[in-house]
Amino acid sequence: MAFFFDTMLRLNVQNETSKLQAVVLGTAKSNGPIPKVEDCYDPKSKQHVIAGTYPKEEDMIVEMEAVANVLKKYEVEVFRPNIIEDYNQIFSRDIAFVIEDKLVKANILPDRAKEYEAIQFVIDKIGKDKVVELPEECHVEGGDVMPWNDYIFVGTYSGSDYSEYITARTNTDAVIALQELFPDKTVKSFELRKSNEDPKENALHLDCCFQPIGKDKAILHKNGFLVEKEYQWLVDYFGKENIFEITKDEMYNMNSNIFSISEEVIISEKNFTRLNTWLREKGFTVEEVPYAEIAKQEGLLRCSTMPLIRE
Repeated sequence: MAFFFDTMLRLNVQNETSKLQAVVLGTAKSNGPIPKVEDCYDPKSKQHVIAGTYPKEEDMIVEMEAVANVLKKYEVEVFRPNIIEDYNQIFSRDIAFVIEDKLVKANILPDRAKEYEAIQFVIDKIGKDKVVELPEECHVEGGDVMPWNDYIFVGTYSGSDYSEYITARTNTDAVIALQELFPDKTVKSFELRKSNEDPKENALHLDCCFQPIGKDKAILHKNGFLVEKEYQWLVDYFGKENIFEITKDEMYNMNSNIFSISEEVIISEKNFTRLNTWLREKGFTVEEVPYAEIAKQEGLLRCSTMPLIRE
């Protein structure tokens, strides 16, 4: 129901799957020209630019509107960014994230700072004491941060060659800062595999190789994790019988990057046949949408949504 627009937003996100009430959904309108190879932020986009298969704006607009329609079907209040001409604003998860009642501004790649400004009208509906900016040395993006009840799961890369990877988006300083900001939570970090050139060997964010769903289940890709015992921790935590393990090709196609409207309802890409079958077998309602074009930029449904309020 539309009852948020004229009031202050009372943020509340405790986990990834509680019933969604309000969300920022990115936009593909005025997405700009095809980037140059040297300007790509990830290896998959680079791959499609070289191949001449980079997604067209009109196709991505159709895909995002399909998601907007599903969200409205479930009476979710949907905010869209103000349009910046010739600028990629699809992946709203990168620019900020909500944990508990706080919105944390992500310290993202400098070239993308305008994306945050485009949701200032949403920020203005949040009390200033609830908006947090981490210190400059803390690099973090929302795709790496997953609140899960008593935990905050964080994807990171702590190698000495961190600065050499444009795909390394969240550092150890950010992990420490999040633990200080949320002292009642346990911040659990996971070292992710990074590659500037090979998208099948690159977990750009934690949600590219892992996502909790429902109350006690998860999607997981072992090769996305650099440290096997950290991957094993997740297997033990959720239980092997509750995990859908995706292949390298499924990871490449972003099968772990679906989006939960509630513990029972999941938005998924229509081509994820094996995953969607498993989800339905486990009792989930699966709302299928086309999102294969947007996936060419190494992001999918979770990447383009930023929850503000869950019940």
